[in-house]
Amino acid sequence: MFSVSPHTRAVLQALFVTLLWSSSWVLIKQGLEDIPALTFAGLRYVLATICLLPLAIRRGALRDLRHLPRREWAELIAFGLIFYTVTQGSQFLGLERLPAVTTSLLLSFSPVMVALLGIALLGEGITRAQWGGIALYLAGVLVYFYPVQIPAREVVGIAIVLVGVLSNAAGTVMGRGINRRRTLSPLAVTVASMGIGSVVMLAAGIVTQGMPVLSVQNWAIIVWLAVVNTAVAFTLWNLTQRTLSAIETSIINNTMLIQIAILAWIFLGERLGARAILGLALAATGTLIVQLRRSNKKTTGA
Repeated sequence: MFSVSPHTRAVLQALFVTLLWSSSWVLIKQGLEDIPALTFAGLRYVLATICLLPLAIRRGALRDLRHLPRREWAELIAFGLIFYTVTQGSQFLGLERLPAVTTSLLLSFSPVMVALLGIALLGEGITRAQWGGIALYLAGVLVYFYPVQIPAREVVGIAIVLVGVLSNAAGTVMGRGINRRRTLSPLAVTVASMGIGSVVMLAAGIVTQGMPVLSVQNWAIIVWLAVVNTAVAFTLWNLTQRTLSAIETSIINNTMLIQIAILAWIFLGERLGARAILGLALAATGTLIVQLRRSNKKTTGA
């Protein structure tokens, strides 16, 4: 009988999670044909929070929230607004105006921004190899977009996504600071911040874009994204972290840029030329170098 080691199983599970997350981009693009972006994003993450609540209650993850000081509550609220309302809202608004591959490429700059913000806010150093990775990423972006002929609609989309890149990086640094204190479990932080951010995002969407009449297919996409690609994927990803090293996690997570390009080509007809593929490869390698150096630093305790 064929047996799989715990480590191999964790690698396969992590790859499966990244495939789920990559497929989200295709489903979001399809859903945006009928559902306003902010309302769509709000519905997804409100439902995901509801799905995670029973798990958080069963594990007692929410008990410490009752005794959380006001200052830490304010920080948690700010984290939810930045990491979910602004970041996820920007992603959905960007996908309204940009191809999935372009949006994915721009958002892949987030680890680079995290490294740069870590210098300023957390006193974390950055190595020569990481600077080289940043340069390689920027070279990949230039190759991907060359020659620069961007329609006005896409210029607005790029600006929106870049706001999301900055907020995602800021939220990641904030989340790292919150989790460093170990006042709350990661599950409690996720449920509380996601709940706060998603409710605000849904309210903003309904006020500014309205609540359309949704078809069965629309609801199927929303529920799948919320239950499978968010709640289940989050839980499964956390399980893999018990076995995989930070370096392995970074490598697996970085495959999403290529996965999204392949899925967008198959399901959305977003074909790429040789130059665009080269740009994606350079950018993916650059961000991987940045993440690997940071992960290796944490692993070795240097």
